[in-house]
Amino acid sequence: MAHSDLSRRSLLKRGGAALAGLGVLRLAGPAHAFGDESGGEVVPWLDRPEPNPVPEVIVRQLDWERLDSWLTPPDQFFVIKHFDEPKLSERDWRLEIGGLVARPMTLSLADLKDRARQEVTFTLECSGNSAFPFNPGLVGNATWAGAPLAPLLEEAGVLEAGTEVVFWGEDAGEQTWRDEITISERFARSMSLADAMAEENLLAYGMNGGDLPNLHGHPLRLIAPGWYGVANVKWLTRIEVLDRRYQGHFMARDYVTIREEERAGEPFWTFTLVGRDRLKSAPARVLRRGGRYGVQGAAWGARIAGVEVRVDDGPWRPATLTEGAGEEFAWTFWTFDWGTPGPGEHAVTSRATDANGNVQPAPDDPLLAGKQTYWESNGQITRRVRLA
Repeated sequence: MAHSDLSRRSLLKRGGAALAGLGVLRLAGPAHAFGDESGGEVVPWLDRPEPNPVPEVIVRQLDWERLDSWLTPPDQFFVIKHFDEPKLSERDWRLEIGGLVARPMTLSLADLKDRARQEVTFTLECSGNSAFPFNPGLVGNATWAGAPLAPLLEEAGVLEAGTEVVFWGEDAGEQTWRDEITISERFARSMSLADAMAEENLLAYGMNGGDLPNLHGHPLRLIAPGWYGVANVKWLTRIEVLDRRYQGHFMARDYVTIREEERAGEPFWTFTLVGRDRLKSAPARVLRRGGRYGVQGAAWGARIAGVEVRVDDGPWRPATLTEGAGEEFAWTFWTFDWGTPGPGEHAVTSRATDANGNVQPAPDDPLLAGKQTYWESNGQITRRVRLA
């Protein structure tokens, strides 16, 4: 059975319910998004996204061919909904911090806004992005603003036994366990106390200079730079410290990557939790200016050291990094001078290299080829285009 067929049937059977989901504010306009490579005529890709079979889950995606701003406007930013969409009143909303803490806290939005404000520009990606022909745009870049998480945990006084921090969202839905027990489960994810104490983690109430929109978690969400979207819990209402790993649906049953490896000549299955981002890049669009062509794209998931582009079966050639170069958590835009290629159909592939020398893998890399679930699909992306 093919991996893609297995994953697709599994996704559709569940209605897609499993699919996820410190800088200075910079509002990069179209003229600056790709340095001096703006303007020109977009040549459409031949491989158009297939119709979205789960619009109740994948509410919105990025349109790569319209990408012209380093910061993604909220109304173009991708949206994943696992359950319902809560409508929370700022006046009545409260955040509880409890569990294994010496001083439990209850905070209003005003309380959080009275604290030191911190901003971080972070490219958020769903861990299922580009795993299927219908979901190539589950990624976006924004400057998030809010209160740092670590000082609040310090004030609450995590007890010595506390090792895990659970983030509870207000969104909820029915889950059935072993075909026996049906419950209403709230969305929740956890991370270790050490990970939660990272200085860049925010309790975010702002996005790109405005208030956090409802579809993005209003009035408060967790922003954990460097982690896939599922860890960045929306509609946050409770933070709970435990002495063990939380084992809810989105920790123990879903967002688990299953791989088949070979050990001593025998198949061996591994199970790992989806967590931190993986290095990735994508060609965004092809532009024609007069008789010359260029390719524009983005790379993210780590501090980007370089991007290369290959056309058809040709050699890898370096692209030029533009907006975002050197950023730790935000994507980097790149451009590639294609020159004057011949007419006809062409394949365009990109691959990124991070500051530690890691290279974005090819789709047939053993780490990806042995993967039986669609999460963490960071293989090189190829797009097809026809030139006149």
